Amino acid sequence: MSKSSFRFHDSLNDFLLPLKRNTWIEYIFNDTPAIKHAIESIGIPHPEVDLIIINGAPVDFKYLLRDKDIVEVYPVLSAGDLAETGSLNRPFFYEKFILDVHLGKLAKILRLFGFDTYYKNDYDDKTIVQIAETEKRTVLTRDVNLLKHKSITIGYWLRSQFAEEQLKEVIRRFRLKAKFKPFERCVECNGKIIKIEKSAVLDKLLPKTILYYNDFFQCICCKRIYWRGSHYEQMQQYIERMQKLFY
Repeated sequence: MSKSSFRFHDSLNDFLLPLKRNTWIEYIFNDTPAIKHAIESIGIPHPEVDLIIINGAPVDFKYLLRDKDIVEVYPVLSAGDLAETGSLNRPFFYEKFILDVHLGKLAKILRLFGFDTYYKNDYDDKTIVQIAETEKRTVLTRDVNLLKHKSITIGYWLRSQFAEEQLKEVIRRFRLKAKFKPFERCVECNGKIIKIEKSAVLDKLLPKTILYYNDFFQCICCKRIYWRGSHYEQMQQYIERMQKLFY
């Protein structure tokens, strides 16, 4: 039997039991497991890890753990200057997302802010992994085990269960506050929204809508029609309120 000492920094402690947080953990093992396997067996999904320092030097996930190794593990946004030579999260992230089945409200909010966001309430883990790998999408999930899948390279486990708090997490984690493009995507299907002539949608509008509004927009995918009515004003106020949280 061999032993190594692990210490997890900052937000990686969210995955640990209270008694194991912010302290050294003794890890007992046989043979020479890959450091990635050791970290995930302790409970930390690999996409949350940005830097691994063993015996004072940075290593990658393929490093084979040895007896008496001293291991320090840092999350993304925490390693600071150390990450310049040893970061495991490059590219930093993909600027498009895929969400698991528990995140329907967050999906709509991200689309409202203009972010390319895949979501369906019947996506299973296999589908999410396949799409994320094929289309190079960042995985957002409330399922820690999903992030441990070997094919997922960029992902994030949402700590909160509430959509607005989840939005704050995503914006901060992926530094998105300067990349908002409100009303560019359909909140229902993620399609791009384009301006369209009123005459082209007259047969789909109610009489009062025809009377009071002249500017119309349509999703190129699901053909949903949008205009700047009271619902638009409410969404605009919501966007402005959320933006203030990041400036």
